[in-house]
Amino acid sequence: MGRADLRIAVLMGTKDGAAFIDEQLQSLLMQSHPLIDLWISDDGSVDGTTAIVEAWKPRWSKGRMTLMEGPRQGFAANFRSMLLDRRIDADCYAFSDQDDIWEPDRLESAITWMQAFDAEIPLMFCSRTATMTETGSLVGHSPLFRRPPSFRNALVQSIAGGNTILLNRAARDLLATASARSGFVSHDWWAYLIVTGAGGLVRYDPRPLVRYRQHAANLVGANASWQARISRLGRLFKGDFADWTDLNLAGLAANRDLLTQDAAACVDLFTNSRRGGLFRRLDGLRKSGVYRQTFAGTLGLYLAFILGRI
Repeated sequence: MGRADLRIAVLMGTKDGAAFIDEQLQSLLMQSHPLIDLWISDDGSVDGTTAIVEAWKPRWSKGRMTLMEGPRQGFAANFRSMLLDRRIDADCYAFSDQDDIWEPDRLESAITWMQAFDAEIPLMFCSRTATMTETGSLVGHSPLFRRPPSFRNALVQSIAGGNTILLNRAARDLLATASARSGFVSHDWWAYLIVTGAGGLVRYDPRPLVRYRQHAANLVGANASWQARISRLGRLFKGDFADWTDLNLAGLAANRDLLTQDAAACVDLFTNSRRGGLFRRLDGLRKSGVYRQTFAGTLGLYLAFILGRI
């Protein structure tokens, strides 16, 4: 099958996105890839989002456009509902937020990479993002990660936003199986964990292929700024990370049969490193081989272990 013949299902979660969804839909329509089915799960919008989507249906010329009602249990549950929806059938699957802007080759870049591999291998493509304000002014970029994506990284870090992810069918089917057994913290981190844990391949593209809209309440400037990094470390030391790790490990335990032998052994080492005295914890952490993408991030990880925050 040629690259242009592959059908992509874009899974978009919406809630009160009327202010920006038109611009996002326009960027999807301008994608260089020709075959795109758009599945939109609305999680209880009250601002006219669904009316905008309905008005778009006659304009959507790339494939099917379907509006669905979400579970109204938060963004993670909304994306999980789409992963589990077997009506959504395609060759590849992309996640989408409601308020970003995609570069025209966002999908084509991912497909080009995937075509070098056997379709039976679970594949996940993700990328860096450009950061923009509510009004669309570019203010920076997400961190540029240089270490290779892997399960040992995924255990302690999500490297890319869901709005940059494309999965092949093998990865989506794997993720659907895992998601039927467990909820998750976020769909992007869960995808990174499950695909790498099952021996799949992940490509992190250093090019910013999505313009990620940060809203005033959350905008810290560029995601790569020291302010943003300190904020992430603050969550690490506050204990939020420990709660997220508990949920991730519970999900992995429910899907242990999907993991490679190496990944399962790594989970055991990492899980055991969270118990016992300080030296035992640090030794277990070292043996597990887990790492964050930057030296500062890995140092913060070890400090959090010392302080019992993981």
